[in-house]
Amino acid sequence: MGKILIHLADGFEEIEAIAPIDILRRGGCDVVTVSVMGRKEVTSSRGVTVIADTLYAENLYADADMLVLPGGMPGTKNLKDHKGLCEMLLNANQSGKWIAAICAAPTILGSLGLLKGKRATCFPGMEDELTGAIVTGSYVEQDGKIITAKGAGVATDFGFTLLKCIKDEKTALDVKSKMQFP
Repeated sequence: MGKILIHLADGFEEIEAIAPIDILRRGGCDVVTVSVMGRKEVTSSRGVTVIADTLYAENLYADADMLVLPGGMPGTKNLKDHKGLCEMLLNANQSGKWIAAICAAPTILGSLGLLKGKRATCFPGMEDELTGAIVTGSYVEQDGKIITAKGAGVATDFGFTLLKCIKDEKTALDVKSKMQFP
């Protein structure tokens, strides 16, 4: 267990993608960055270009354990507009896979009906788009196999929560210690 797909679209928030990638890879997870842009080069909201590991393809999802959505604008809109990704999120939810989103990206989960009756959080001011959720305002929220987080300032907390959920608390604490987190 441990294959994680982190989805990238033009306009993504850098730290919300890169911090979890780093933490998860340090924890021994198989992290695959997936561009939904039709090309591997993806440019962040602040002009940083990264090269994704692969392009979106439906066959990536069969053995994935977790799907992750960084926030940022217009990255969140670009992810939300990708019909294939939205279908994969619905399928992942039905299959009991982990789904995680940070900042504006939890609004995608809200629009798909995945937050109904679940505790969730997001970037302040976007709470109305968490359709059906019990909005907590917490920095990071986990309810069942759905994980949401507030924004860039908690990207490392988000990453450690993902690692704890996909592996275990000991692995997350070990990585945290090695990274010199208090």
